[in-house]
Amino acid sequence: MTINKVPTTTKSQSESMPAKSPWPAFWIACSATFLVSLDTTMLFAAFEALRQSFAGTSAAELSWVLNGYTVVYAAMLIPAGGLADAYGRRRIFRLGLTLFLVTSVACGAAPSVDWLIAARAFQAIGAALLTPASMSIVLAAFPTEKRAVAVSLWGAVGGLAAAVGPSLGSWVTASAGWPWVFYINLPVGLWALWRSASQIEEAVKPTERRSVDIVGLLLLMLAVGAIALAIVESGELRWSAQQIAWVGVGGLLAGACFVIWARTRTHALIDLSLFQHRTYRYVNGATLVFGMAFSMMFLGFFFYMTGIWHYTLPQAGLAVTPGPLMVMPTAIITGRLASRLGHRPFLVGGSLLYALSSLWFFLVPGNEPNYLLHWLPGLLMSGIAVGLVLPSLSAAAVNRLPVAHYAVGSAVNQATRQIGSVLGVAFTVALVGDATLQQSDFHAFYLLHAGLALLTGLLCWPVDTKPRGAQS
Repeated sequence: MTINKVPTTTKSQSESMPAKSPWPAFWIACSATFLVSLDTTMLFAAFEALRQSFAGTSAAELSWVLNGYTVVYAAMLIPAGGLADAYGRRRIFRLGLTLFLVTSVACGAAPSVDWLIAARAFQAIGAALLTPASMSIVLAAFPTEKRAVAVSLWGAVGGLAAAVGPSLGSWVTASAGWPWVFYINLPVGLWALWRSASQIEEAVKPTERRSVDIVGLLLLMLAVGAIALAIVESGELRWSAQQIAWVGVGGLLAGACFVIWARTRTHALIDLSLFQHRTYRYVNGATLVFGMAFSMMFLGFFFYMTGIWHYTLPQAGLAVTPGPLMVMPTAIITGRLASRLGHRPFLVGGSLLYALSSLWFFLVPGNEPNYLLHWLPGLLMSGIAVGLVLPSLSAAAVNRLPVAHYAVGSAVNQATRQIGSVLGVAFTVALVGDATLQQSDFHAFYLLHAGLALLTGLLCWPVDTKPRGAQS
């Protein structure tokens, strides 16, 4: 009797065999980034509740619950990408998720605004560690020809969080109080932490470890924070024009020093050589501008709904949901088409549609509520536009980068978006952050929003990610 022995699999054979399904790693990684996106959009809904809970706190001070987090998050995203490459993507992902969950508890238990801002800063570090590691895990799990779709889906998860966040945040805040906006992170986060131990593998061996550019990190945080502070305080009466100007100039000087420092450092916080790639350079410019418009849209919406139409918080959260619900299906279709057509048609077309939605809000809604006829059409336009633009920016940014630069390249792009978000929140608070609002206060707001959308489209015009023969 002949016994057929199973041949031993060699290393080279195993490398040529089909890899296991990438979807378990995808869903674990995306569940964590879903929490990061959800956390921010839920806080937009909880802004007024925080103002009532911490009586005597101005809108400018309270904006640092959002902006303090975002400044740290943006600055830390960039070294976090390098840490993921150097120490292992799964290890950094799990470390970041653990810190994010612990600090979520600290945020919910905050007895004062100062405590909440400090806890949010540490929460931002955790979010920054897990975000680029998450995208890097997703990119490594899929073959090259599927990465455009995978990254679009990864970006669409953020869009889904944007859809769920406002209504969920409004409902949670109204029924259980604002601390539960943070406590709600725990079930999903603990599940992702548990499953990541067995379902996520290190795609590559950790690279050479290098020190974090602390000077560059501090300069970037100082630049973004000072500029945002100057914008926010310009809408208040606490500071003189001269004081605001000094802070703004200080922020610009810190930004200039950051660029000079990065040019002279071998291992700078941001590798400026990334921006030698034409598409990457323009995509990041568009990401900065669109990040401003995106955060303005959400925070401005809640100010309008509660301040002009006098909706309750749950009503406002429910009212915003149809727009963001358009993001995920639009992003999925866009991702499939972009793998063949490139991202430029969707970036430019989506930016124009976003500008049209801004003009709708500028021209149509008035003091009297008329949601179906006066608000919903503009909301649906903005949702489709975000689905066209936001995931496409993330995908286009890393489209031509080498595998070794995925984490860092993605981190710089995501940090750029967060810097834009800081500026967007600052402009929103300065323009429409008063406790007593009038409908005319939103005219300049929506004109600025439309201008940012058009500038996004202009910056996206040179973007070239269309496959060329074998390069596709």
